[in-house]
Amino acid sequence: MTIAEKQQHLAAKLSGLKSAQDRLAYVVRQGRAAPPLEAAFRTEAFRVEGCLAKVWFVAEFAGGRCQFRADSESAVVKGIALLLCEFYSAQSPREIVETSPAFLKDFGITQHLTPNRRNSLGRIWERIRGFASAHLEQ
Repeated sequence: MTIAEKQQHLAAKLSGLKSAQDRLAYVVRQGRAAPPLEAAFRTEAFRVEGCLAKVWFVAEFAGGRCQFRADSESAVVKGIALLLCEFYSAQSPREIVETSPAFLKDFGITQHLTPNRRNSLGRIWERIRGFASAHLEQ
């Protein structure tokens, strides 16, 4: 699925929920339902610095595509991290770098986050974008 198709699919899913609070609740449910990262990845080596809640991020590159996984102690942060990871996974570095997650604002996801959780969202995006940028020529 292309990143544009993923964006349309996610937009359709989020638009089907009545309010921004319902959409955020959906993201939280996704975070709670997702299995945790393996213990080997829940270490300081994979920790995202600058986040109030502990967040772990794993990035891999194979076959010209990026893959991302994340986990957090906070269900809200984990849900948002997973949303970003799923959205950008299986995409080329160029597609990732050229597609901002700003469209999430249209669905009220970011506006209902505390400043610390918005910071976590920004940090995860920085890690995704940084990893993709480092693999642009591969």
